[in-house]
Amino acid sequence: MFQKDLLKGKRILVTGGGTGLGKAMSEGFLSLGADVVICGRRKGVLDEAAKEMTGRYGGRVDTFACDIRDFNAVDAMVEEIFQNGAPLTGLVNNAAGNFISRTEDLTPGGFNAIANIVMHGTFYVTHAVGKRWIARKLPGSVISILATWVRNGGPYVVPSAMSKAAVNVMTQSLAAEWGRYGIRLNAIAPGEIPTEGMSSRLSPGQKPGERAARWNPMGRHGTFEELQNLASFLLSDGCTWLNGETIALDGAQGLATGGNFYTALRDWTDEDWRKARELIRQQNEKDRAQRTA
Repeated sequence: MFQKDLLKGKRILVTGGGTGLGKAMSEGFLSLGADVVICGRRKGVLDEAAKEMTGRYGGRVDTFACDIRDFNAVDAMVEEIFQNGAPLTGLVNNAAGNFISRTEDLTPGGFNAIANIVMHGTFYVTHAVGKRWIARKLPGSVISILATWVRNGGPYVVPSAMSKAAVNVMTQSLAAEWGRYGIRLNAIAPGEIPTEGMSSRLSPGQKPGERAARWNPMGRHGTFEELQNLASFLLSDGCTWLNGETIALDGAQGLATGGNFYTALRDWTDEDWRKARELIRQQNEKDRAQRTA
């Protein structure tokens, strides 16, 4: 779709870049000539992803183990990135967390587990990168991965919907505030693009993509390639007047159904929710084991 050197000379940080959508976008940027930096909490996963991507496309992928919920850790990571190698030209706020739950069943810990990553972490990274661009008089481009829930709410995923709505407002606010510095902020609101983590926590017990096949107007889920293409376009030099926008990439599901979980989950019984909590718990334990391995 693009010239192979579309992103040559770019250096892009992708949070949560070792797995899922973050890895897919990182791979897309690398294939178009960018140098990529990926961060996440599992250094081994990041290093393996970097090895796989560079083995396929060449280029440079740097890895940083960082918990973006920690402001000081984020600032130290970004300072090291700027000190070692070319300055960043782009940032993709992809790291997130989510799970379905009746809101009355949420605990403060469950709420904060999502809000601290999605809202606080996204701001911490954006702030750390943006202030360095401003100090060095450098332009930059930020993409945040949201959901169409920012437009109409997210029943059964309230912590995520609230946090992503905050990031949506951050995108609009900083697009206006930082535009004078040549810094652009936009967002992508993908529909269902199945990954292991997403499917296991948002559609427990279902096959990946099963929900989209039933509810999406186009009868299918999205693909990594489609997300790669849109993100690459937004980070390229071909649309530098596009600023402050959230673009839905969802086959019009948000328009047709609201794009949220209300219809699918409103009739669940207590037993349905018990089974879902158990499947989500098993996935959480699996993830914790991988982080400590």
